[in-house]
Amino acid sequence: QLQLMESGGGSVQPGGSLRLSCTGSEPVLGYLTIGWFRQAPGKEPEGITCISADGGWIKYADSVKGRFTIAKDHAENTVYLQINSLKTEDTGVYYCAAVWKPYTDICADVIDKRRFNYWGQGTQVTVSS
Repeated sequence: QLQLMESGGGSVQPGGSLRLSCTGSEPVLGYLTIGWFRQAPGKEPEGITCISADGGWIKYADSVKGRFTIAKDHAENTVYLQINSLKTEDTGVYYCAAVWKPYTDICADVIDKRRFNYWGQGTQVTVSS
């Protein structure tokens, strides 16, 4: 059973940056569609970005477009989420998720958490002054 592990969260001031990482227990992330989700306190997880197996297709939610960047490092079996210009509303637990289906089936329209099979435990990001 594939396990995903996020890291890189922390507490930052507004305007700051963080780089989150998602690694897999098996060297297969390069074959999977990967998504990042954010769960604010008291809310459902929100899909914020998605990347195809080969990294050639990427989608961002409007709330993070221009500030967040997702990238795959196939050699490291890791997916990164660079988050810049952080706002207080970015606070939440960030999860990576994966699925053995093509990007076009999973993220072409919306980034829906119900389409992903494997989930990490999450990493907390807190943005406050």
